[in-house]
Amino acid sequence: MDRHGYRGYIGSRAYFGQRAPQHVQNLVIRDYCQRNGFTYLLSATEYAMEDCFMILEDVINEALKLEGVVFYTLNMLPRDKARRYEICSAFLDAGCTIHGAVENACAKSLEEYENLENLWSVRRLSEQADTIIQQLAATPEFLS
Repeated sequence: MDRHGYRGYIGSRAYFGQRAPQHVQNLVIRDYCQRNGFTYLLSATEYAMEDCFMILEDVINEALKLEGVVFYTLNMLPRDKARRYEICSAFLDAGCTIHGAVENACAKSLEEYENLENLWSVRRLSEQADTIIQQLAATPEFLS
């Protein structure tokens, strides 16, 4: 089967409290593709409902025809680790590479996917840092 191009993936939700207009997301993806010599295919746009990945499922179904998928940010992937793995392995098993434009990161194999998981874990920890610091500061042992 002939593979052609890299499908962008954008959305209108906030991801880890960050929201970017769709036209900006497309510009970031297009720039990423140009810098890497990729043929950019128009982006698939996810529905706004929280935890909805219906459009991403459509992109997975298209994976055998694609060289790769370029997420505006890897933070668009599900928060649930098992679901994230399921989606990423579906792309990789189909021979489709995974890219995060904001992170300037990619995975071409399940081994490389683990590096993306590490980025995800760091992001989750940084998101929780303020809460953890506040909880520690509220404990008497921390103050002594």
